[in-house]
Amino acid sequence: MQDVEVIEDPAVAAAALDPVRARLLAALTEPASAAALAAKVGLTRQKVNYHLRALEAHGLVEPAGTRQWGGLTERLFSATAGGYLVSPAALGAAGSARVKPDRLSVGYLLAVAGRTLREVAGLARRAARAGKPLSTLTVDTEIAFASARDRSAFTDELTTLVADLVSRYHNESAADARYHRLVITAHPKPAE
Repeated sequence: MQDVEVIEDPAVAAAALDPVRARLLAALTEPASAAALAAKVGLTRQKVNYHLRALEAHGLVEPAGTRQWGGLTERLFSATAGGYLVSPAALGAAGSARVKPDRLSVGYLLAVAGRTLREVAGLARRAARAGKPLSTLTVDTEIAFASARDRSAFTDELTTLVADLVSRYHNESAADARYHRLVITAHPKPAE
């Protein structure tokens, strides 16, 4: 099972976004039968079987063996990932936001986040097919600003430091230059 699966196919996205199927995916924290899932989510076994077949057809669940229960043999299913994200690519051309670059714009931050999801998912799939690791770096932290003035000063200083760092390491004339995209975002932290 992979940690996170990024869904780009519109039909798979529709299957995963169905409320009943989304509940089943969330409930599949470990392999389970239709009967066990039915009891867990409060549906009939027949209804769960129907939805499991649809999820299996879209590659969101997979068979995980069988189990004897009384005189019956139950099929076990497991989710193909620990979590799922829907890429903007699932929306086709409508999933590519056309937003003017503006480092303080919410729309631009969301457009860049969508592009990042789409690009990294594609790179991860290609790396997996090639049997190679994908080189990434993630820095995730929190900062509490005492004032809007401090937040503004931090933004200016960070921008200067990053521009300096990029200018020291950026070398597009190198024969084997390996391009990377650096994205830094900041947004208010939602209340817990």
